[in-house]
Amino acid sequence: MSKIMSDTNTRLSGGIRRMTEGSPFRLILRFMIPVLLGQLVQQTYNMVDSIIVGRLLGANALAAVGASSSVQFMVIGFCSGACDGFAIPVAQRFGARKMQEMRRYIYHTVILTILCAAVLTTVTAIMCPQIIQVLHTPEGIRRDADQYLLIIFLGLPFTFFYNMQASLLRAVGNSREPFLFLAIAASLNIFLDLFCVAVLKWGVAGAAAATITSQALSGLMCLLYIARSMKLLHPQKQDRVWSGRYARNLLVMGLPMGLQFSITAIGSMVMQACNNSLGSLYVAGYTAGDRIEQFVMCPYVALSSSIATYVGQNFGAGKYDRIRKGVRDGFLMGLLYGVIFGSLMALTGRDIAMLFLNESPDSSRILDITAQFLKAVGFTFWLVTSVNVFRPAIQGMGQPGKAIFSGVIEMIARTVFALGTLRILGFTTICWTHQAAWITAGLYVLLMFRTIIRKTSS
Repeated sequence: MSKIMSDTNTRLSGGIRRMTEGSPFRLILRFMIPVLLGQLVQQTYNMVDSIIVGRLLGANALAAVGASSSVQFMVIGFCSGACDGFAIPVAQRFGARKMQEMRRYIYHTVILTILCAAVLTTVTAIMCPQIIQVLHTPEGIRRDADQYLLIIFLGLPFTFFYNMQASLLRAVGNSREPFLFLAIAASLNIFLDLFCVAVLKWGVAGAAAATITSQALSGLMCLLYIARSMKLLHPQKQDRVWSGRYARNLLVMGLPMGLQFSITAIGSMVMQACNNSLGSLYVAGYTAGDRIEQFVMCPYVALSSSIATYVGQNFGAGKYDRIRKGVRDGFLMGLLYGVIFGSLMALTGRDIAMLFLNESPDSSRILDITAQFLKAVGFTFWLVTSVNVFRPAIQGMGQPGKAIFSGVIEMIARTVFALGTLRILGFTTICWTHQAAWITAGLYVLLMFRTIIRKTSS
């Protein structure tokens, strides 16, 4: 008992926060704000990156950067999802105040993350040319698209490096420091972007190099912070013993969550390939619209991370009524946000997209394409709320299989809708494919959450 109490007292330092006591709404909101700010910083950089590429290198370069965005989402989403999944047993043991078990899970998380990074980097780098071909990338931008994607893939170890540490910090309620380190790195990223593209004249390769450099910096800052200030997360000598059981438990959580993102992205890849087949103007227009949509999506990503941590800690503590209340509050927050800010995106998207392009004969047509996409997505944006609330809740309750099946449903919905209607509707298909996935997956995760929480608490 004395050991448990000693470990528990460390929660007063290092930004640690228990989410098993106090107002669920306030806890989720407080946890969410730093995550949201981090997402906004990251997406601001992505937008600035696209602005720099589009303004300095032209519409074809912008199209080259965006031609493989669905693949990047698939691979980087796997990195992020796997690390978040590895952190769920950590959050559950932290909520249950089983600190030695928590530290053993941290040790195994580090080992498994290194292995995942090595395998994924090797496979994606080798497959890069084939990926570009499968996406039906227009011939005029294929070389730049291949070069950009290869550099991003070679930087995957840095992506794993940051996401693993950020997930562990969030598992014990610390969402502040991951945001701060990401903000510093993103600021440097903008400077490096300008330097590599405008000064060194590296083209789209310079934009990719700036991205992986800043990712490495954010990971290094996380490592130094954990080493100096987060003794709670330091596995002791007795914790650093390999166990097949611990490894299996982590893989059962981490791989399905990573695959959930990847499977979801397969549908986006089909959608991207369909859009790429329409020509480089549609690729550039969709890229600008996608950057804006991803920026507006940031609060949903932050809400999803908050719900997963909140549910994970309370599930470990056996507080099922708090799970219900927190998920309900999170859903209402997300619904209100989607209605208001989705509408703003629909109404102002064309004006914002003007930042991405220099004056050219094609710029007006590209802006029209972007506006069409954002109007369709914006006015229906609230539909994504269910996916971003109930799916992380299911994950937090230790049900990765059902979460991954929701990703399968998203993939099928995107694929069937995109392939089935492209010849009839053209670009209108691209504008409405997301909504088909949000509705089908959203209904499934809502039903699964209600079923799981009823069985668990009975």
